[in-house]
Amino acid sequence: MKIVLDTNVLVSGLLKSHSHAGTIVRMVAGGLLQVVYDARILTEYREVLNRPKFGFEKVEIGDILTQIEMEGILAAGRPLPEKLPDPDDEPFLEAALVVDGTVLVTGNKKHFPASANQKVVVLNPGEFISFYRETVQ
Repeated sequence: MKIVLDTNVLVSGLLKSHSHAGTIVRMVAGGLLQVVYDARILTEYREVLNRPKFGFEKVEIGDILTQIEMEGILAAGRPLPEKLPDPDDEPFLEAALVVDGTVLVTGNKKHFPASANQKVVVLNPGEFISFYRETVQ
């Protein structure tokens, strides 16, 4: 299954391994999910994960980012016809729109209003886990 992983879910999953977000990060690490990304998304992941307040090990950051790059799908998005409430979220929706069937997983669903999502399903981590279980069976 293909997902766009919002940075807040990635960080939460690395901080709280037994949470829904943690399950999603483990699914990515285990090759069950392919992350759809672009250069802006990878840059944001790298910048945020390297913030000292999180205390992530450089090796841990390198491992997850390398896996995303090697096993994920690089997407070249187009500008959205409708602006999002937070312009920093636009790369995530743009990437999701490029690859059919991609689900956008975010902890901030309100940043992705239904009118802007077009065909993209936007779910929070708990909703995604339920969706995955229903879809895979």
